[in-house]
Amino acid sequence: MAFLGLLAAGALHRKGGLALLGPGGIGALSDMAPPGYAGSAACAGCHKAEAKAWAASHHADAMMKATDATVLGDFGNARIDYKGSAGRFFRADGHFMVETEGRDGKLAVFAIGYTFGVAPLQQYLVEFPDGRLQALPWAWDTRLKTAGGQRWFHLYQSEPIPASNPLHWTRLMQNWNHMCAECHSTGLRKNYDAANNAYHTVFSEISVGCESCHGAGAAHVTWANNGRDPAAVHMGFASVAARRPAPDWTANPATGSPAHGVARPAGDEVETCAHCHSRRTELAENWQPGHPLTDTHLPTLLDAGLFDDDGQMKDEVFNDHAFKQSLMYARGVVCTDCHDPHAGGLKLAGAQVCTQCHQSARFATVEHTGHVPGARSPDCISCHMPVRTYMVVDPRHDHSFRIPRPDISVQAGTPNACNDCHRDKTAAWAEAAIERWHGPVRHGYQTWAASVHAARAGDPAARAPLLAIANDPAVPAIARATAINEVQRFLSAATESATEKALGDADPLVRIAALRGERNAPIDTRWQRANKLLSDPVAAVRVEAASLLADQPDDGLSAIDKARLEAARSEYEASQRLNEDRPEGRSNLGSFLRSRGETVAAEEEFRAGIKLEPLAVPLYVNLADLYRAEGRETDAAEVLRQAIAAAPDAPAPYYALGLSLIRQKRYADATEQLAHAASLDPDEPRYAYVYAVILQSTGNKDGARQVVSDALAHHPADPQLLTLALQDALASGDTTRAAPLAKTLSDLTPDDQGLAQLAAKLRGR
Repeated sequence: MAFLGLLAAGALHRKGGLALLGPGGIGALSDMAPPGYAGSAACAGCHKAEAKAWAASHHADAMMKATDATVLGDFGNARIDYKGSAGRFFRADGHFMVETEGRDGKLAVFAIGYTFGVAPLQQYLVEFPDGRLQALPWAWDTRLKTAGGQRWFHLYQSEPIPASNPLHWTRLMQNWNHMCAECHSTGLRKNYDAANNAYHTVFSEISVGCESCHGAGAAHVTWANNGRDPAAVHMGFASVAARRPAPDWTANPATGSPAHGVARPAGDEVETCAHCHSRRTELAENWQPGHPLTDTHLPTLLDAGLFDDDGQMKDEVFNDHAFKQSLMYARGVVCTDCHDPHAGGLKLAGAQVCTQCHQSARFATVEHTGHVPGARSPDCISCHMPVRTYMVVDPRHDHSFRIPRPDISVQAGTPNACNDCHRDKTAAWAEAAIERWHGPVRHGYQTWAASVHAARAGDPAARAPLLAIANDPAVPAIARATAINEVQRFLSAATESATEKALGDADPLVRIAALRGERNAPIDTRWQRANKLLSDPVAAVRVEAASLLADQPDDGLSAIDKARLEAARSEYEASQRLNEDRPEGRSNLGSFLRSRGETVAAEEEFRAGIKLEPLAVPLYVNLADLYRAEGRETDAAEVLRQAIAAAPDAPAPYYALGLSLIRQKRYADATEQLAHAASLDPDEPRYAYVYAVILQSTGNKDGARQVVSDALAHHPADPQLLTLALQDALASGDTTRAAPLAKTLSDLTPDDQGLAQLAAKLRGR
């Protein structure tokens, strides 16, 4: 429960102590188990060794009520200030307290309800009367003092986080119920009450218990206590993780590594771990072991910002996406080959876990590592599982098990394990060292870095290799899906053909990426190609297909097709209703309803999302576009001005307002707004293009030419900017400038024969 500042003026004073708000006091979050859950204590009687190992694990301590036994931080009136934020940690009336800035930016006192995590840091949760739990920005470093620990620190080190920032601890990005609860508790039901913007969240266990991985176990306990019928399916469990065939990890003497892999069944234990150890969106709360993650969640692809161009983890992505890029995953390795499933740690210390399968005599040598073996020499983990640190003090290993490639660092600016240690040297230096040790030919299982990097740089030469990656069954599915996504930058008949083919791929992530690639096709084409995926066996595919076909008219469809379409639409809407405590959930739902022609309901969703998070700029833009389509131009402009007032540094509202003003024929005002959008976000070529167009249209050709020139320096392969520049060059009779522009445009659009002829003609002059 939160403590209330005296009319938002600061600390609350009451004779005899501090007053708690809301029913139930601290720790009132409901732990009423959903039906079918028995609790970890019910497992311990038969599974003593496993229960003992689990009790000492980080999973068991993922979340706990704040007590003298669980709180590790210094609450002895400790104070800390960081970039304008202040925290004071103390005890009052037997409770753990913090004084820090509330939602209004003023100091107030709050009670700590729960601990969150245990090592190498511990966070603390404050419970509010509406059922939401919020994670404080201050964390306790639980490491030894000699290692830099035993201190309070702020989780955001690079920038101030005032109350107006979306990352402030009182706002949605730090909300436990949505952001954290599913993976730090067991049997969770979020139970968001949209009408009252409140939560009635329940769980079977406060932390990560046995049933987080094994599923609800009450029926299994009944089975165990009533004769253990050998004919009972799954011994009472609803489902279990699929078991792989027995592997043979015998090393090949010629290579020092296992000679054979093993088949990987669908729904194996990796999918059980991926339930939490992945970057994904929850679509449904009915996850069970034995099912693919995509039955209940929508995983991200290897998107820029989350991953480097070669697929190394960049943002906090939780291992699964990295592991699924690896040769080890392709060969059938599972998490528990290296990790104890109950204790959570490695089965053997350090690189010894690798020598379960890989011969140390082959790899712990100067010939392999380039370093003399010894205490300071790199080992398997330091070279093949480089570390990135998250949450200031939490180092995590990349699980893609890639060969160090400083040559890719030279080409694409990606990190590499060599320079992680040799920080005083360049990537070119490391590349030369690798070549001296292993020759000029580079090896490695992950082969897509150059193509993805070229695509993100806008180079049309990326098209062919991306299509080859997308069509190669030997490439990991997560990379093939990413290739399908990236190649949409370079539309052509070949791109369209590969995207259509990918709709029938065996992997659901590839099918999802292909559905997204059909977004710009006419509805008749979309229906013809994608309607069969409305009844796909995987829920995430069905949901994506429903979104793609939201605007499909029911008229003319057979009764069977209507039923399939409506079932998938209902599933999509339910997935977004699960996330309607988030502005993106409201935005998705509003856009979906608008596509179906339900504009009143769509407007309600957009407005509800803005009420949830007044800084959610896309919702204003979506709402304004809805008004634009209805001919309500004045209302659209007013909504966009509200967005600018709420988030003055966001470029999208200025851009949309500029377009609105053009439609109102207020060209001078429009030019001002478009200029502002382009200056705020030079990484968005569309803003520069439209700004240049209005300058050109209003007679400022020199200004337009300069805007295009500056933008092409950042986006040398943007087709709209190139077209504008080419038109200007041709109009000016400047064939020298026009020739390379036409060549680049022709490369971008290889099916345009007229452009190809123009490029050839200009080259021949």
